[in-house]
This record gives sequence, C-alpha cells and structure tokens, in this order.
Amino acid sequence: MPEKLTAPRGTSDLLPPESARWSELEARIHRLAATFGYAEIRTPIFESTQLFVRGVGEQSDIVEKEMYTFTDRGGRSLTLRPEWTAPVVRAALEHDLFSSGPLHLYYVGPIFRYERPQRGRYRQSHQFGVESFGSPAPEADVEVISLAWELVSEYEITDAHLQINSIGDERCRPQYRAALLAHFEPHLASMSADARRRAERNPLRLLDSKDPADEEHIATAPAFEAFLCAECREHFEAVKTYLQLAGVPFTVNPRIVRGLDYYGRTVFEITSNVLGAQSSICGGGRYDGLVKALGGPDVPAVGFALGLERFMMALEALSPPSAQRRRGVEAIALGAQARTLLTPLVTELRRRLAQPVFMDYEDRKLLAHLKIA
Repeated sequence: MPEKLTAPRGTSDLLPPESARWSELEARIHRLAATFGYAEIRTPIFESTQLFVRGVGEQSDIVEKEMYTFTDRGGRSLTLRPEWTAPVVRAALEHDLFSSGPLHLYYVGPIFRYERPQRGRYRQSHQFGVESFGSPAPEADVEVISLAWELVSEYEITDAHLQINSIGDERCRPQYRAALLAHFEPHLASMSADARRRAERNPLRLLDSKDPADEEHIATAPAFEAFLCAECREHFEAVKTYLQLAGVPFTVNPRIVRGLDYYGRTVFEITSNVLGAQSSICGGGRYDGLVKALGGPDVPAVGFALGLERFMMALEALSPPSAQRRRGVEAIALGAQARTLLTPLVTELRRRLAQPVFMDYEDRKLLAHLKIA
C-alpha cells in the first residue's frame, strides 16, 4: 500500500472555514495599510543566500541554523525567504525606489525557517509587515508602532501589551556590551550553551535567551537606558512622548533586543498572554544602517513584522469562532430538464447578486437537496 502523503512537518493546510477568516484578516490589513499611506510590495520567496548573510547577520540564529538553503542547477546558493526586510531593501535598491524620497511599503506573505515546530512556531508561517524608509525622526517610529497597534485594537485582542526599548547606536552600544559581559561572565559556566555562544559573538543577544538556566542572570542584567548617549536618549524620550500623544499604551522593557542584528535605537514587541511561552505577536524597530550595508545610500528606516498564525491564535483564544452554515442562494433543480432551465438563471444571479450562488448538479430527492443546503 502506498505511503500516505501528508504536509511536511512544521507546515499546515489552510482549509474552509478558517481560510475565509484569513481572507477577511488580509482584506483588513490591506485597508489599514492604505489608510497609513503604505503601498504593497511582493518579492520572490527565494533570494541569493548572501542577501541574508549580509542583511540579517552572519552570526544571527537565522543564518546559522534556521535557513532553508539550496544550490540550484546553475551552482547558485539560494535561500527560501526567512524574513522580509532584507528582500524589501534589495528590491528597493534594484528598482531605484529610494531616489524619489520617503518610501512606505507593506507586505503580506510566507516566510520559511527550520525551527522545532511548536505551538505558534512553524517552518512555514505568514507575516504582515511594514517598512518606512527615509526619516530618522521618532515620529516615524511611532507611526509604525501605531499601525501595528491599530490592527490589534481593531480585533479587540484585549490582553495585548506593547513593550518598547532602545538599544542605542554604534556610539553607545560598545559601553553597554562591556557592561553586559562584566555582568554575565562570572555566571557563564552555569548558563546554557547557547548563552555562552552568544556571549562570544553578540552579548546583546544574551538578553533574548528563553532558556530557564539563563533567566535569573538576565533579570539582574543592567538596563541599556543608563548607557544611552545624549542623542539616543533624546530620541527614545521623544518616542515615548509621541506614543502618549497618539494614545498608544506601552511599557518600557529593558530586556527587549530583537533577534536580528540590523536593529538600532527603537525596538518593540506586542505580546499576548494567551499564547503562553511564545507570546510575541509582533516585533520590530529601527534599522538605519541596513540599506547602506546592502550597498545602497545611507537611508534611515523603521518597520515591523506581525506573525499572522500567532495573531489568529490569540484572536481565537479570546473569541472562539462559532460554527457557521454557508450563506447565499441555493439553486435546486429536480432532474436534467430543470437543470437545463436553471443554469442560465444561476449564471445571471452570480453576475447580479453580491453573495454566493450554489447549485447542486446531482440527481437527488428534494429532502436530500434541502439537507445539503
């Protein structure tokens, strides 16, 4: 007997009626992004591997152990898209989009990461995100954060929390790295192997560890805010002020650093307690150096990515979907002659009505038709 074929581990099929809920969410996303002045961009699902090595960071978890990479028949190393920001920057550079001034883009689509599948984390997942290019102003950070918060508010995810932090820039970050190492080094022997690796390569990533062996020492680590230079401090204070003016509630969490190496200054996360350990719905921040690192001009930028699977999980946990019968017009024909007469009418109804028109083409008794309808 042939082996049963199933979806690959870490992936899933999107079936009715859930697919209808996803379509409704995506339609809302398109409308919301448009109201903020963002235009949609679509990029290939695979790119040159070097794009992610240079853009995401050679020592990041994504590049080191999470990418789906393959060599094509031409000998080129290609990678399924593990995140959207680097491909969006590549597309903007390739098509000279930065030459026309500020650029506001959004995307909706899949990403691929080789991770251990668990609740809320999959090997193929979907993201909605925005990228705002051209302004270093704190107001740009707040616009991006407000857009994400507006979607959460529209869907009434009542236990959502916005947490923000500043991780400074290249001027103040070295002093903070040194302070982190001084704090963690006496404890590294009792911490996780991953923490020891991060201490050698990127000490800021120690704060991102979720290993229970590291929690005690992370909780007592120094906060970045005390090490911010004058300009970064002023920027962060302005972000907080404008968030208050925009009516967006937030808390400062000094442990937020984000998992990608290109971030600087503002970083943020939106979490939901109903998701348990994997509580993050949305994350983002400022990445002023990425465009230049990928060979472009010095363009400031800020953005976020929101995980659609996790968003839907939070939504359904707070408001479980009820079973619904299909709605629309049911066309029932009793016999071949009736179907001949009914077919042109059904065609006309589908053109004129703003709702579905269903037709059953099988020979059944009336009660059987009505039961199916």
